[in-house]
Amino acid sequence: MRLFAVSRAWRNIIQAAYPKEPVRWRPIIGAVFAGVGVNAIIPARGGEVVRVFLAKRSIDGSTYATIASTLILLSLFDFVVASSLVTWAGVSGLLPGLDALGPSFDFGWAADNPRRAFIALGVILLILLAVLLWFAEQIGDFKERIAQGFAALRDIGYYFRRVALWQALDWSCRFIAILFFLSAFGLPATIHNALLVQVSAGLASLLPISPGGIGTEQAFLLYLFSGQVARGALLAFSVGMRLTLITVNVALGFAALLLTLRTTDWRAHVAQSRQ
Repeated sequence: MRLFAVSRAWRNIIQAAYPKEPVRWRPIIGAVFAGVGVNAIIPARGGEVVRVFLAKRSIDGSTYATIASTLILLSLFDFVVASSLVTWAGVSGLLPGLDALGPSFDFGWAADNPRRAFIALGVILLILLAVLLWFAEQIGDFKERIAQGFAALRDIGYYFRRVALWQALDWSCRFIAILFFLSAFGLPATIHNALLVQVSAGLASLLPISPGGIGTEQAFLLYLFSGQVARGALLAFSVGMRLTLITVNVALGFAALLLTLRTTDWRAHVAQSRQ
C-alpha cells in the first residue's frame, strides 16, 4: 500500500514539472517498485538511478536532470519526517554516541584507518564533482531543468493536496506495519516502540552503508531498546521484519524491472539520448 502512495505522490510531482505531457501512473509505479527492489540489495541507494531511468523513458521530452530533481523533492518530505523523529530521539536522550554502538556498528573501521577513510572519501567526492561538472558542461540549461523538477512547490495547495497527503499515507502505512511486526514477534506494540523502530530505520537510511540497512539498523535498535526488551527477541523481530520486507521488495522490484525492460526499445532510447 505504501509504495502505491509513494508512486502517486511522485507521479503528481512529475506532472507538475511536465504539465503539458500525459504522465501515466503505471510506468511510475513500476519505476518505484524496481527502485525499491534494487535498494534492497545494493547500498548507497543505487535504486534511485533505476527509478530515474525508468521514469524518464516513460515521459516524452523529459530530461534526467528534471526527473532526478523530482525525486529529490519526493525525498524532501521523508527527510523532514525522519529528521524530526531523529531530533525527537536526540532531545529525549535516546540516541547513543558512536562509541556506544559497539562492534556491530562498522564506522569503527574509519577510526582505525583514518588515512584510508580520507582517501576513500576523497575518491567519492572527486567522482561526484566529475559527474556534476559533466552535467554542467553537457547541459547548458542545467539549472532551469533542475528548477523545473520543483515546480510542484510553486503551488503550495497543489503540493499538500497531491503530494504531501499521499506521503503522509505512506508514513502511516509504515507505522502500521511496524506495529503489526512488533505484535507478531511478541513485543509491546506501542506507539513509542514503533517510533523507536522508525528512528533506527531512519538513521539506517540516512547512513546507507549496507543493503537494506542491515546491521546499521540492528545496532541502533539494540541501543534504543537496551534494558527494555530481551536482546534475542529484539534481534529476531528486527531481522525477521527486515528480511520479510527485503524479500517482498526484491520480488516485486525485479518483476517490475523485467516487465519494464522487456518493452524497452533500446536502439530508440540510445538514439534519443544522443540527441
